[in-house]
Amino acid sequence: MKSLPFNLTYHQRTHDFDQDNVPMGMLGRHTTAKGIWGKIKVTEGSLTYRILEPEVEEHVLNISQHGVVAPQAAHQVEINGPVKFHIEFYRQAA
Repeated sequence: MKSLPFNLTYHQRTHDFDQDNVPMGMLGRHTTAKGIWGKIKVTEGSLTYRILEPEVEEHVLNISQHGVVAPQAAHQVEINGPVKFHIEFYRQAA
């Protein structure tokens, strides 16, 4: 899995999601905007994170393993049971 580049600045973060309130759009194929990176941080339980292109990668994320979302890369998450997580967004420094 990719790492966040060093030249990013924090932009914003989502509220906390769990297995009951995760937006349906996150469960299907979606992307971030141009120049926006994401960091999926699990605070309880685990979830499956799939990068869908250019090649499919599948990662189980938990408290000690976060996920990195590259700009405009198609991806999705799958809820496997009780989980709490949020997403931090970063963008390239001006």
